[in-house]
Amino acid sequence: MASENKAACRSPCTPEDLIFIVQGGDGFCIVMPSRSCDEVYPNVFISEKSFALSKESLKKAGITHILNTAQGVGFGHVDTDEEYYKDTGITFKAIKASDNLKFNISAFLYDTSNYIENALENQGKILVHCVEGFSRSVTVVVAFLMIKRGMDVRDALRTVRAKREVCPNDSFMKQLCELNAKLSEEGL
Repeated sequence: MASENKAACRSPCTPEDLIFIVQGGDGFCIVMPSRSCDEVYPNVFISEKSFALSKESLKKAGITHILNTAQGVGFGHVDTDEEYYKDTGITFKAIKASDNLKFNISAFLYDTSNYIENALENQGKILVHCVEGFSRSVTVVVAFLMIKRGMDVRDALRTVRAKREVCPNDSFMKQLCELNAKLSEEGL
């Protein structure tokens, strides 16, 4: 019965629906995040690169797990791995996602959702980051809220947007709408 109610709450969406949410309903352009790190859901944080690289900031925030959604070298990536965080006791995972319209981030959404859920089940605090904490990391956290918390894509995006300025790229928004439809079909 509960899964039927969840499925009934998931209505079809378009990227334009999500853009409206991201813009706060006023049609104005989005600004970059005003803070380097925000708790967007209990014990789930989104940040940009410099916060993720600051071991002191991570310790202060009590971060126990990190998910780097922009692993790699060069522009648009953050070159960290397990070795970088070895002396902190932080558990690390990464995906090599690119913030462009051709990247299939959907291929990673169930695995990253499981990682986030595992961190929370172990009373951890997880930081999900990319370069700006604006697109890739946001997409992954929104998907987590959909997959593991049963939220409709709109509610998941509103939850994150209420705490942080965000703007997943158009392709990522389309992929979130497709995930919403898939979860609806599965009755989840």
